Amino acid sequence: MDHRTQVREFLVSRRARISPEESGLPVYGGNRRVPGLRREEVAMLAGVSVDYYTRVERGNLSGVSESVLEALASALQLDEAERGHLLDLARTANASQRTRARRSPRPTVRPVVQRILDAMEGVPAFVRNGRLDVLASNVLGEALYSPMYVDPVRPVNHARFLFLSPRAEGFWGDHDKAAHDTVAILRAEAGRNPYDRALTDLVGELSTRSESFRTLWAAHDVKYHRSGTKVFNHPVVGRVELAFEGFELPADPGLTILAYSPEPGSPSEDALHLLATWAATARQEAAVSGAGAEAADDRA
Repeated sequence: MDHRTQVREFLVSRRARISPEESGLPVYGGNRRVPGLRREEVAMLAGVSVDYYTRVERGNLSGVSESVLEALASALQLDEAERGHLLDLARTANASQRTRARRSPRPTVRPVVQRILDAMEGVPAFVRNGRLDVLASNVLGEALYSPMYVDPVRPVNHARFLFLSPRAEGFWGDHDKAAHDTVAILRAEAGRNPYDRALTDLVGELSTRSESFRTLWAAHDVKYHRSGTKVFNHPVVGRVELAFEGFELPADPGLTILAYSPEPGSPSEDALHLLATWAATARQEAAVSGAGAEAADDRA
């Protein structure tokens, strides 16, 4: 993922979506050759020269001050996630070679975090990293995403499941929104950690194998995944609508707990209770089967 290309395409895509009218600018004549704002209009709104903005839009964020970045964010009407993405891109441009070459340690889920997940018996919960690998889960969380766990590859990955698995079709109530949000989360992560080799490999794999992913990736949309509502069409219990909240782990940078909760007294709450029973039965049967196999091995 070439950094200059990321900067250029992100800024061009944000500029193209804003009309002069939306920016409060007068429009003279009806023949505009570019969608959205022109470079000189962005420069005027941000209070910088056209030459300076042209240099920035060509991908050169080196030495750009935070005040200029904030002015550009305002001119382009960036939301919180887009503004954060622009700042992340700027930090990468100004990072030293040593910082760029430094590898982050592989994140691991500490035992205390797993105990917290296990204590959340009534709600599905799991820990994921920025590239959407699921690193730990409680029983109900694994049951909710049971179709994702059919693939033996570990760790399971939300993006790989959504774009490459036939079991993902119809799993989400709004598959298109789930796909858009997933790519937007990965795009934001690419801005934060552009030298994450595993993320680069994942994006390369999905781009090669999924036309839908390629199209969404090219849009340069970014998103924070902190709270909201999801609808699942679960193969065991049917339709389940759940609110979710994300809790970042300050002691484990890059890791987030996601927990789901149904509306009290709703059909989704009943479905979740049924799912918990199914998960407990499946786990008990697996334990009995494992014990039987172990006894057979001992006799042999």
